[in-house]
Amino acid sequence: MDFDTWEPVYTAILTDFGYGRAGDERARDRLDALLSDSETYRPATLALGSKAVAIAGAGPSLESGADRAADADVVLAASTAADRLRAVGVAVDCMVTDLDKNPETAREFTESATPVLVHAHGDNVPAVEDHVPTYDPAFVVPTTQAAPTDTVHNFGGFTDGDRAAFFADHFGADSLRFVGWDFDDPDVNPEKRRKLQWAERLLHWLELRRGERFDVLDGRRDSITPVVSPR
Repeated sequence: MDFDTWEPVYTAILTDFGYGRAGDERARDRLDALLSDSETYRPATLALGSKAVAIAGAGPSLESGADRAADADVVLAASTAADRLRAVGVAVDCMVTDLDKNPETAREFTESATPVLVHAHGDNVPAVEDHVPTYDPAFVVPTTQAAPTDTVHNFGGFTDGDRAAFFADHFGADSLRFVGWDFDDPDVNPEKRRKLQWAERLLHWLELRRGERFDVLDGRRDSITPVVSPR
């Protein structure tokens, strides 16, 4: 995913939620400043090419689908899905987080040489400032949804889960399998529900770009509003 392709979608997300681009850029720049003097993790090291990659969300169905994650070559876990998979004995190869729920887990992962995609956006600068300095930068992959910098990457995606999927695609994953994804979770608040709707739209866009059909979208495609992008 290059930023020219991502930017129109990003702009549509900002408009839909009423978010400001400037806040994302300030957060990106703060993350950049915290890590620019450090050697951060090179994500190509994960060697996702030709691999079956499980994208683990933190929905209620996660534990019931844990075997599908365990059978994948690589497991990317969004936020608290990392804790829950470890609790049932499934190894996590990479965590994706915006630090809103379990930043201590991200620190533990970096300390144990497991990479963590740390995302900065408009309203999490305090979390970035509090937690990123405590992580081992050698296992941090800094990310943004705004324009990337030399230090901070943008692989596409909006929520932790769909960012994990776009990351896997960016580095050549052969196939993506989704566990713990519950688009109709009744327990989420209205804003989270809208974010899940965007995650659904973004995954649909990604499967079209890949020429792959994600089973998590089966029975849902006819109701998905397509993402519009020049490429």
